[in-house]
Amino acid sequence: MAETLDPSTSGKTQLAYEFIEQRISDGTFAPGHRLVLGAIAGRIGVSTVPVREALRMLEAEGAVTYERHVGAHVTGLDPEHHWQAVESLAILDGYATASAARHLTAEVLGEARSANAEMGRMLVERDDPRELHSRFHRLLFRRSPNTYLVDLVERTWRYLDRLQSTAPEYGTRITPTTIAEHDHLLSLLEIGAPSSVIEQAVRNHHRATSRSDTSEVPGTA
Repeated sequence: MAETLDPSTSGKTQLAYEFIEQRISDGTFAPGHRLVLGAIAGRIGVSTVPVREALRMLEAEGAVTYERHVGAHVTGLDPEHHWQAVESLAILDGYATASAARHLTAEVLGEARSANAEMGRMLVERDDPRELHSRFHRLLFRRSPNTYLVDLVERTWRYLDRLQSTAPEYGTRITPTTIAEHDHLLSLLEIGAPSSVIEQAVRNHHRATSRSDTSEVPGTA
């Protein structure tokens, strides 16, 4: 039976993408889960063509793997691939945030400061602030005028967010140092620091927040 989804609000490929991506993110489709075109198409009431396109999009993001004569399945944990994603995020987000600097309003920077302060409170109360961590960075890099770059950063964030939900031990490690690094980044943005300084601060920050979880990966120590 098809689920009640309205394809008129978005393209059918986007509809299929959102359906599959959500279930990978919440663990319904766990690593190794086979993604059968016909079954998914039947669930959302579309043909297999948009489902196939959606799976290709997710494959490009590292969420889905294709095997010849087998088909598509949810990508399993690969520590080396995880580190590559972290390194890519450090580079892409660093450049995107630097290019966004002159487009950031006082209101946006204030919102980012509030998010960072809330992260600090959550740490004290032993809550999980990782969702706020990605929100903090999205407030900044999304103001980059380079929309293609923003899309690349978003894809990498989504991959790491999905990994965090299915393999928490590989998620971002938030510590008081993380909060301090955010404060330092916001100060750089507020004083109009050179782009190269902002870019390097973001790169160092992403590498540091993931370093403890990737120290066993060859070549990352």
